[in-house]
Amino acid sequence: MARIAVDVMGTDRGPPEIVAGAVMAAGAGHELVLVGDREVIKPELVAAGADVEVVHAPDVVGMGEDPAKAVRDKPRSSIMVAARLVASGDADALVSAGSTGATMTAASIVIGRLEGVQRPAIATPIPRATGLPTLILDAGANLEVKPVHLVRFAVMGALVAEIVYGIDRPRVGLLNIGEEPSKGREVERSAFGLLEEAPVNFVGNIEGGDIPGDVADVVVTDGFTGNVVLKAMEGTAGLVLNLVRGAFGRHPGSSPGKMARIIEEVRMMVDPELCAGGAYLLGTRAGVVIGHGSSSRNAVLNAVRLAVEGVKGGLAERMERGLARS
Repeated sequence: MARIAVDVMGTDRGPPEIVAGAVMAAGAGHELVLVGDREVIKPELVAAGADVEVVHAPDVVGMGEDPAKAVRDKPRSSIMVAARLVASGDADALVSAGSTGATMTAASIVIGRLEGVQRPAIATPIPRATGLPTLILDAGANLEVKPVHLVRFAVMGALVAEIVYGIDRPRVGLLNIGEEPSKGREVERSAFGLLEEAPVNFVGNIEGGDIPGDVADVVVTDGFTGNVVLKAMEGTAGLVLNLVRGAFGRHPGSSPGKMARIIEEVRMMVDPELCAGGAYLLGTRAGVVIGHGSSSRNAVLNAVRLAVEGVKGGLAERMERGLARS
């Protein structure tokens, strides 16, 4: 059984919400080790009547701290202790909703990067009507990239789509402002030619509106663009749900029960906390799942599930072999 180290500290909602999600995950049969301040975590576990292992880590990396400096100055922080558990083999994967920068830094330094990976990337699943997500990467780890980095992202993203989501020969698209190879900045124009020769099913340039459609299974871009796209789509999903609620409310003849069921069905498909819970950090020697800083208990549960799926599928090992062939 996969054993997941959960970083409890440094989140927006605080340890109680993360512990609550971990308790739900443990109740679903997942093996966990919680990392953080034992005096904070233990009372939450006792109140929930749960028996989950805790590894004490007295220090916390805050959201506003410089990640590189904090990781260096706080070796006993929860994210560093959790990363060491994975590096030593005492845990199979890491889940953290704390500082993304600190998680990336700790994972790169302590767990280590796969050979040939200069830039680990965040792969975030975007819901679509087919039932299977579109993976977009990078979603925030690398603000600037070179064409060769986009090729690596394509290889890693295609492996996730295949291993975790069972997509045969996943289609890879390059995010751009038009379909023609001549479109975009120099980095996109150069990457286009490299991707045509890469060992992936490259379908060419795609535009932002294609992401939630059935055009590509993996979309590669730089971290700045990817993060803006992700946040814009999350905001749009929330807007649509609110508009649907308002529309039902303006029609008195609508059945409240039916309205609630429809809204909940749509929410289950578009709410990132319910359909994924986190995003893979790709390119490290073991599984790392990064959650949103404001993750709810449901998001933590789903982030643990995502980490477990990666471990079961041998994601890191198969990615290492795939990168060696690229």
